[in-house]
Amino acid sequence: MTTYAHSVDGRPFSDWETLKDHAQAVAVRAAQFAQPFGGGDVAAALGWAHDLGKMKPRFQAKLMGETNTEPHSAEGARLLFSRCGGMGPLLAACVAGHHSGLPDVGDVTRRLAAVPDPVLPDWLPAPGVPAPFGPLTGDMSHFTLQFAVRMLFSCLVDADELETAAFYDGVEDRVVTRAPAVLTEAHRNAFDIFVAGFAGATGSVNTLRAEILTHARAQAANCPGLFTLTVPTGGGKTLTSLGFALDHALTHGLERVIHVIPYTSIVEQTADVFGKVLGPDQVVEHHSSFDWDDIDDDEDLKRLRRVTRNWDAPVIVTTAVQFFESLFAARKRRCARLHNLARAVIVIDEAQTMPRKLLRPCLAAIGELTRHYGATVVLSTATQPVLTRQAGLDVPEALEDVRELAPDPKRLYAELSRTRVTDAGPQDDSALVDRIARAPQVLAIVNNRRHARSVYDSVRDLPGACHLSTAMTPQHRRHVLAEVRARLQDKLPVRLISTSLVEAGVDVDFPLVLRAAAGIDSIAQAAGRCNREGRLKRPGEVVVFTPTSEGATPPEEVAQMAGIGAKVLAAHKDDPLSEAAVGDYFRALLWTQGIEVLDAALVDPDGISTTGIMQEISGSGDRYTFRFEKIAQAFRMIEDTQAPIIVRGGRWGIPDALLDKLTYATGTGTGGIARALQPFVVTLPHYTRRALERSRAASLWREDLFGREFLLLDHCEVYDDRAGMRMERFDEGDWIT
Repeated sequence: MTTYAHSVDGRPFSDWETLKDHAQAVAVRAAQFAQPFGGGDVAAALGWAHDLGKMKPRFQAKLMGETNTEPHSAEGARLLFSRCGGMGPLLAACVAGHHSGLPDVGDVTRRLAAVPDPVLPDWLPAPGVPAPFGPLTGDMSHFTLQFAVRMLFSCLVDADELETAAFYDGVEDRVVTRAPAVLTEAHRNAFDIFVAGFAGATGSVNTLRAEILTHARAQAANCPGLFTLTVPTGGGKTLTSLGFALDHALTHGLERVIHVIPYTSIVEQTADVFGKVLGPDQVVEHHSSFDWDDIDDDEDLKRLRRVTRNWDAPVIVTTAVQFFESLFAARKRRCARLHNLARAVIVIDEAQTMPRKLLRPCLAAIGELTRHYGATVVLSTATQPVLTRQAGLDVPEALEDVRELAPDPKRLYAELSRTRVTDAGPQDDSALVDRIARAPQVLAIVNNRRHARSVYDSVRDLPGACHLSTAMTPQHRRHVLAEVRARLQDKLPVRLISTSLVEAGVDVDFPLVLRAAAGIDSIAQAAGRCNREGRLKRPGEVVVFTPTSEGATPPEEVAQMAGIGAKVLAAHKDDPLSEAAVGDYFRALLWTQGIEVLDAALVDPDGISTTGIMQEISGSGDRYTFRFEKIAQAFRMIEDTQAPIIVRGGRWGIPDALLDKLTYATGTGTGGIARALQPFVVTLPHYTRRALERSRAASLWREDLFGREFLLLDHCEVYDDRAGMRMERFDEGDWIT
């Protein structure tokens, strides 16, 4: 009797996909995905076994139209569990979770105890104990083992989804070798043409940028592995990293570039730059507000949906959250892209922003990718954090054999130094406002939205006063920045009061920057907005001050960084942004609370924190009981403490015509609707959301699609067209009228 994997309503059985055909197609595709790390045979075994449970008469009846909830993953998992020796439980977990996510291995083992050995079809290759491959040879660590399982799971789930889609799309002769969407010589030619346009640029800064680019590209023949790119702000790191990545990939046969950025706003900016260089269809932008997962209106959108799921494109620009959380994810959707990190050039921009509480697992994953999966990782920043054993990071995961791409970072820092940093000590808001009033062009950066708004309200009547914070919609912020740049260019007064978001790759150039006390890395980023192009006859001024006014207290972690930063400022008065000062800062920061702070703890169901992620992995490895779901829950780069609020009307809220269209839209998918909303959304604390709901100033929007995710805010009362949400109208519990 023929058994089927997929049915087609209203079509004869001859048009259905047999289980044998589907299993073979998935096995071949998964093996291709795993080939770069030597796991082809094991991935093929997963493909052959993954849908074995569909042979059951009850599942076949389900395909014929019977209403039932018969599952189909346990049988293949049981087969691998029984036949594959010590790897059996781990491979069984991959099959058991291929429709949902990678489960805790102990849970799978317990569930499979009640599953009988399945009856095997004659077409199924008999699985056996897998031979050691790639990463799983020699002195293998527990971290290496669980990472290899994640990679194999990625190969299986991506192959399964692609082959299922290919069947329903009517693709014929599918069991063939497919080339991934890789970089070609055409990409490098496009880059060369683009940078040739700067050949006539003059000035010392442009000369140095050209030197940095040329020197980095000359290192492309070096063997794949770990690199740093240490270039002061304004030295052209973004284009330099792309030029090196293209040359390096083509020299060594690597397949794609993945550019990892800490902030969504810079992802959009960088993707736009790369699109101008290489062509917009060659660059895929992927972050939380660029989600095509439910859109399938035409072929282009179907391609974007696939690529943002598995990152099979020449150039991907994504966020650090998407990248690092994928490396420790359990959910099928996030895991599907992992195998495409093998043989990739991965640029981690602003590397100093890797979260301290997850530093050890992040470094361990970077080490795995470069040691066992043929990847190259470039840590790009103006303030290189202490991540190597040579620099003094004393943890097992410290990076080794790291090569610098920039020509003599110390000299670059000296030649690109365009500012003088001084410490003004304690300062209340009246003194700060007086300093702002006396300077026609000044950027003042403080540590929280409430303080930024308070200072702005004190200067808003001065010429050129403007404001930036995440309490403003993205559309509003873009307008403010455009106006700021135009006024700076025309030498008109500009007094910009901002939170630290202005330090996130925003290209502005002020003669004076006032920065509330923070970490040395933040002060360096602030300095990058001062005399950026070197046009002043003397160094630009960066003045660090310690706010003393009510409401200026920074979050606890920022306060800790500021405390360490103050000590470094005092110890390096001549040059607090020098390589030595930055090194002292990061060494002190990493060791302030001991090694345990560099590794987030798992939380058991009773709410009690237990071991850290790295300790959990090393402790469960001998028992082959990795808790993949628990690890994914612990590895959270951003806590869910903010709620999205849609601003309606006014200059910067969503227009009524677009809102009406989205309110009644059908068939475009939640991803498309969410992206259309993005320019008009602010994220606010949950207590603010609750106050808005209680006051009826905002109401749930499209609960049918998003549940309780979005609130719709009527603009008039609580959104200021110059400064955004009126945060002073909220407190910890109530709406304040």
